[in-house]
This record gives sequence, structure tokens and C-alpha cells, in this order.
Amino acid sequence: MWMMDHIMNNRLSLEFGQSFVRIPLKKSPHIIHGDALETDWATVLPPEQCSFVFGNPPFIGAKYQRDAQRAQVRRIAALGKTGGTLDYVTAWFIKAGEYVKGTAARIGFVSTNSITQGEQVAQLWPILFDRCRLEIAFAHRTFAWGSDARGKAHVHVVILGLANRAAAPKDRLLFSYDDINGEPHESRHAALSPYLFDASALADPHVVVRETSKPLNGLPKLIIGSKPIDGGHFIFSGTERDDFLAAEPGAAPFLRPYVGSQEFLNGGDRWILALHDAPPSTLSTLPRVKERIAKVRDVRLKSTSKPTKALAATPTLYHVNVIPAAPFLVLPRVSSERREYAPIGWLGPPTIPSDAVTILMEATKPLFGLLTSAMHMSWLRHIGGRLKSDYRYSIGLVYNTFPMPPVSEADLAKLEPLAQAVLDARAAHAGAKLADLYDPDTMPANLRRAHQALDRAVDRLYRKTAFTSDRERVEHLLAMYEKMIAPLAAPAPSGKRRRRKSA
Repeated sequence: MWMMDHIMNNRLSLEFGQSFVRIPLKKSPHIIHGDALETDWATVLPPEQCSFVFGNPPFIGAKYQRDAQRAQVRRIAALGKTGGTLDYVTAWFIKAGEYVKGTAARIGFVSTNSITQGEQVAQLWPILFDRCRLEIAFAHRTFAWGSDARGKAHVHVVILGLANRAAAPKDRLLFSYDDINGEPHESRHAALSPYLFDASALADPHVVVRETSKPLNGLPKLIIGSKPIDGGHFIFSGTERDDFLAAEPGAAPFLRPYVGSQEFLNGGDRWILALHDAPPSTLSTLPRVKERIAKVRDVRLKSTSKPTKALAATPTLYHVNVIPAAPFLVLPRVSSERREYAPIGWLGPPTIPSDAVTILMEATKPLFGLLTSAMHMSWLRHIGGRLKSDYRYSIGLVYNTFPMPPVSEADLAKLEPLAQAVLDARAAHAGAKLADLYDPDTMPANLRRAHQALDRAVDRLYRKTAFTSDRERVEHLLAMYEKMIAPLAAPAPSGKRRRRKSA
């Protein structure tokens, strides 16, 4: 703050052509040199004397924390043995929230946007809302902070202002960025959701989307593809496959195309040994295949993981065995943030999907249309997590929780010709990669028109009034989700029915 004061003094001097000096500074701040998470803040400044707690806490993802840092987050969050998957920055929010609890002090922190999307929302925000009794007083939605020489953002951040519930303002300011590198526009709301949009239409503005192991929406089960845990010994590039078959032609029936997100979106030539149904008598005639099996067994035996060690007893099988016998719908687990639509589509035998994709064995074209629509994409963008800045498609968080439109199967079936039109528009560009078809700079006009027609039809299944933005869609979906997880409770003694408040 003192440095900023000095910078502003210099700018004022340049503007008016006169020197305006307040340096050297007369007042000295009270500085404590130590670990903020290990310091009792009340010993530095009694909370009742504090007006604001603000700053830019460290950004360290859950996977990149040192053991000591992970232990700090686990202790402060008190989420149990695992400590959840919270980023390091969340410890500052919780510590600040506990420090200002019951006072008029406010909190203002810059944070990575990871705490307002994905699985962290359900871990962090109930602590801030319920344990610390905080409300969101203002917020800046995601914007790019810092850039390199090419203008590429180093990090996507949010700014969050928090206040005690009793002292929270009636009007909550929200600053939104149509261009994350541009200037925001301001809106005012009675309540803000932890996903940083209007929550005034919700019965509980604190509602968060929680991961579930089964679909809440009646959809068929979505699963990940095969996960070999083979040390790479069952997997071949195209050239490696050719060389292997030249030396062992009898292995040809067991080598099958192997497709993950990379191959599905960008093409590629990758193969995997599929020995699940290979007769022992046949394997005994394939010495190079047997050598690969032995190496897989050895890799698993050397693992420090007990479940992986146990897999050594069945070295011809994968850890996750998904060998489709019929066409299946593919949804990549990671997709570029630049895309308006995360590309999905069908593959079929003999292809084996990897665990880098999720697959739906019972998909219909109307369901394909629903999942590739702007409505579902808005749920993915705002509720799903991110890998760096790319969209991460989560089965438990995105697919299993997605609110279905309140219509009949016959109404859903009307999406089929529009979904087929999307597939036909892709097919009109034979040889084009999905990554190119869905790049916003190279997306063909006929494909965009097909998607827009499908989007309008899906939107109408949710409500008659047209949606004007993705944010409006997800606000509508969150209200539907709230009702989906909070059914009417048993009748009260008075005969009146009451809603169960969701967490």
C-alpha cells in the first residue's frame, strides 16, 4: 500500500507538473515476519480493531503443495483425513473468515478461479458460509492477470470481497468480463452464488453442486475408458505396431486401436494389446506377447500401491477393462477453453477407449443432442473444474448432476433430426479433425448453424423465454438443481409440507 501511495504521488506530480512528495513515509506499519498460517492473527491485531483483511495469498494447487503445506490446509479446513482437494489459497480464506467472525471487518482476496468452480466449491464454501458466517459482498468474475510477451495470461483469477452475514450489504456488486483481458461491467444483486452469478432466485443462495457417484437425473451411467496400468508395455504407436507384427504376425488379432482425448480430437495412430479373451494355448505360441505380459506383471509387482500389486496376478487384464462390443459415445475428459462446444461423438469396435475419455454405451441421438448443446456446455463451463484453464469433464460433478429438462421422452425425441444435422455437418468435411471443426477460428459455417439450431431447440425444452447468455442458462440450471436435490420432506404435523434446506 505504501508503494502504491508513492506511485500515485508520482502520477499526480506528472499530471499537474508539480512535485507532490510524501516520502520518506512518516508512519511505520506493524510488520510480522513469519508464516501467516501458523500465526495467531489476533496477537498481531485484535479482530475488533480490524477494518479490512486483504491481499494476494499464494496460489498453489492441491497436487503441487509440499507435504507441510498440504498438512496446513488439512488442519485449517478440518475436512477429515484427506483434507479434500483444496488449493493453498483456501487456507487464507478460512483463516481470515475465522479471524473476522462476528466483527464488522471485511475480507478482500485475489484468488485463482479454481475456488469458484469444480469440486472445491462444495469443500470450501460451506465452511465460509456456515462455520465463518460470511457472505459474498462483491466479486470480480474470472479475468486474466499478468501476461507474457505474447500476451498469454499467466493465471486466471477472481477477486472476492466477504463480509459477516449481519454486516453484509443489501446490494452485492458483481463485475463480469465478456473479454477476460478487457474491462468489466458492473451489476447489482441481492445475493451472489459461490459460482459468482446471481443467486437471488434460489431458495438457498449458498447451494453448491456436489459430486455424486450415480446420476441424479435419470441418465444412463457414464464411465471412463480402459486403464491398463501396464508401464506402457501393451501400448504401441503405429510404427511400433508394424515392427511388432513383422516379428510376431500371430499377434494381429489382439492389437486394437486405442483412443484417448488426443487421438479422438486430433487424430493419431495408437494401438493396445487386448488379451482379455486370448486362449492360453494361443498365447503360448506368441513369445513376444508373453514377454510383454511378463513385463506388465513385473511393473505391477514393483508398485508401492497394494491394489496395483494385486493386479500382477492377472497381467493379461487391465486395471479398468472397457472393451465395447457396440458403438459408444465419447466425451473427452479435457477440452480446450477456446471451444464453444466440447466435441463429443461416436466410435465403435474394435476401438478401445482409454481412461482419458468417458464413454456412454446407451447413448441415443437425442441424448447426444442434449449433451452437445449450449445448455450442457454452460453447466460444464461454470460447474465443472479446470485442468490449467481447459475444461475438465467430470462424471460425478458435471454429468451426474446435470438437470434434465422437464419434458417427456417424446419431446426429447424431437431433438433427433437436429442432432443428426450436427453429425451430417461434420461429415461434410471428410478428413477434418474434431479439433479443427470446433476451433472457433476454423469452425465451418454449416456446423455452427446446425449447433445453433440445436441450441435453440434445447433451450425451449427448459423454458419458453429465450436465454440471452451462458450465465443465464446456468443460473436457471442451478435453480433446477436445487429443487432436484431438495425434494419435499414428509408432511409436518400441521399437514403442511416443507422443503428440506440443502447444504
